[in-house]
Amino acid sequence: MSIIRPFKALRPQAQFAKQVASRPYDVLNSAEAKIEAEGNSKSFLHITKSEIDLNNSVDIHSSAVYEQAKENLEAFIKRDILFKESKDCYYIYQLIMNGKSQTGLVAVSSVDDYENDIIKKHEFTRPEKEQDRINHIKTSGAQTGNVFLAYRNNVTIDALIEKWKTTKSPAYDFVADDQIQHTVWIVTDNDTVQKISSLFETEIPFTYIADGHHRAASAAKVRKALGNKVTEASNYFLTTLFPSNQLYIMDYNRVVKDLNGLDEKEFITAIQEKFEIKIVGKKAVQPKQLHQFGMYMNKTWYELSSKEGTFTNDPIGILDVTIIQENLLDPVLNIKDQRTDKRIDFIGGIRGLSELEKRVDSGEMKVAFSLYPVTIDQLFDIADSGNVMPPKSTWFEPKLRDGLLTHLIYE
Repeated sequence: MSIIRPFKALRPQAQFAKQVASRPYDVLNSAEAKIEAEGNSKSFLHITKSEIDLNNSVDIHSSAVYEQAKENLEAFIKRDILFKESKDCYYIYQLIMNGKSQTGLVAVSSVDDYENDIIKKHEFTRPEKEQDRINHIKTSGAQTGNVFLAYRNNVTIDALIEKWKTTKSPAYDFVADDQIQHTVWIVTDNDTVQKISSLFETEIPFTYIADGHHRAASAAKVRKALGNKVTEASNYFLTTLFPSNQLYIMDYNRVVKDLNGLDEKEFITAIQEKFEIKIVGKKAVQPKQLHQFGMYMNKTWYELSSKEGTFTNDPIGILDVTIIQENLLDPVLNIKDQRTDKRIDFIGGIRGLSELEKRVDSGEMKVAFSLYPVTIDQLFDIADSGNVMPPKSTWFEPKLRDGLLTHLIYE
């Protein structure tokens, strides 16, 4: 069963919450972070992307960057921008995007659960990305990045969280510049805290990493690296847990630089072996069901439908990301490994299909593919089976903000 605990969050004073809250460190490059934090000395990007305060010539993975993050975090505390909670609490975090609301529970989850597969994974991690977070956590002493966990919804937990939201005033409530509303309530009542812990321990057998595999892996490796200096806080890592009935997974689309030496007519002939093709024209094709794809090339949209025999019914084989890889990207375009091939790039659904058109029309890319989103049940099935999803399969929106709730591992 799932072990979660309340914790003493490091968090901003209410009047600074909007200024502090920043987009996750891994959705911005250094140049974008510098622009976003410009003129805002309270932005948490000064901690999560601390290279923005150093000379551009500094390697973003150098020790100087992590030391700068530590220095900036300590400065935020000294300036009373951030303070540490006086008692262990749970936190309720609601996000509203385009009128759609989703609410999660912010807690710390057990590193033991991660290592014992009580917390299920569905992605491989990359060593260099892990090492970046390991260095950041060890040097700063803070888990600044949230791991987004999902669980099969439980009516008792839903009701308890909803009751707290409707009867208590939030600590933070603001609309960010991207028009996403962020609201946080603090669960301070000891009986309620104990009930939440007990419900997860008795009724939620597994949780699932939806987003943040590298952050979870890094937390586990930091604990191991501490050896006999392990603290109680380092036995846990920062998570926000969302019930499955509230999650919103967006499409994760592909663009490819060339047609592997084929002209357009040869390319279309080649893919007709595995897909039914219909010319649509100027109207962008957003797939409406599984096994349907959009394709954009030379200012024209096409609708592709998988033919019989292009997929299997096992958890991996039925995914559209698997179908397009095994029946088009690999055999026709010679893209063997989407993780390492420099000819392919990925575009999250939040950017819209117009971004696919832009990348192709600019001449940078030759062809684009729009996909139907992976479902939460598919994610659960794959994680339960012990399999790993193909790369860049899921895009979750809205994103949790960094800086609102931070977990300190040194006591």
